Amino acid sequence: MELDTVFVTLLLAAVLSSSAPRQFEYVQMRMNCTDAQRYCREKYSDLASIDNSADVTELLKSVNGASGVYVVWIGLMDTFRSEWKWSLGDPSFYTANDSLFRNWALNRPNNSQYYCAYMSQDGLWRDDYCTNQRFFICYNDSSKGFVLVQYSMSWRSAQSFCRANHTDLSSVRNQRENQQIQQLMNTGGLTAVWIGLFRDSWEWSDNSTSSFRNWAPPEPHGNENATVLVISESIRGQWEDWPCNSQFTFVCQEDQFILIKQNLSWSEAMTYCRQNHVDLVSVPSPQIERRVMSAARRASTTAVWMGLHHYCIMNMWLWLRDEVVCYQNWAAGNGTGPHDCRERRVGAIQSSGDQRWVSLPPTIRLNFICTNSET
Repeated sequence: MELDTVFVTLLLAAVLSSSAPRQFEYVQMRMNCTDAQRYCREKYSDLASIDNSADVTELLKSVNGASGVYVVWIGLMDTFRSEWKWSLGDPSFYTANDSLFRNWALNRPNNSQYYCAYMSQDGLWRDDYCTNQRFFICYNDSSKGFVLVQYSMSWRSAQSFCRANHTDLSSVRNQRENQQIQQLMNTGGLTAVWIGLFRDSWEWSDNSTSSFRNWAPPEPHGNENATVLVISESIRGQWEDWPCNSQFTFVCQEDQFILIKQNLSWSEAMTYCRQNHVDLVSVPSPQIERRVMSAARRASTTAVWMGLHHYCIMNMWLWLRDEVVCYQNWAAGNGTGPHDCRERRVGAIQSSGDQRWVSLPPTIRLNFICTNSET
């Protein structure tokens, strides 16, 4: 490839590179949730997972035109193992382990009947009944900031207000954000506010880390173990829990990123992906990387091949199809500085720890991630 062609290709790739949405497929056969799950895993990837409101909209589009359909199965199942999660459940909002940041007061949480969290004026968190009325803190993604709302509401009503008027109830990812919210409280003279932390026992069929929930009040009931998305106009897009033995149509998902647990060289992995999917995965943004990290964590090797290779003549890293590497997340000592052109280097993502990128010889045999996206 001529140098001027390389520069034109890189420029176009930088402009055109984008994140492909999750692909949903509506199946018009009625099954119980277990059979629907089995069908999706055999024919696609799994029952549908939902990260955010945009996914709800896309899923509803996939069901458009279905007649006589009130609800469809999605992939949320009750494990009966209750854990604390954030209302703003999109995994792309979090990095490393900051979704696990907690600032509980001494001996909290302390009651199995308390399912929602609030922050006190001392900055510490406490659990309480979700039906209690409090002021609350929203997060607004447009301004990247917190908004104090001085209306007393239950936790669920506060969540609905934040989603309608901002982005969601506030997550708290670190001590700095905790202090920002505490300062808002002190300025307003408040002693307690709801934050977006809640406790539930529901998990996605594909092991997605999304904690996004969109229950229709007063769901879930607690004695039904599978989830449907409502198609009817009255509460369209909201969720209900139903017994798994109920018979409904359902929505599968086709994952954009597929972990292949075969140990191949980088070139063999590239050939496999191109023959069976589209290509080895590219990671143009932190949002895409969150999903690639999730796939890589299931690998049987310490690192996982990506479609990243070093163009030695220009001392630069490229994605396959010659996409420029704008976003980078290299481990220390990797991917920077000059390289010896006698030894080719390619890129992989670590499958554990902070999951940064490493530069390796292409002959090493690793698991790898393919993409189904053409963009």
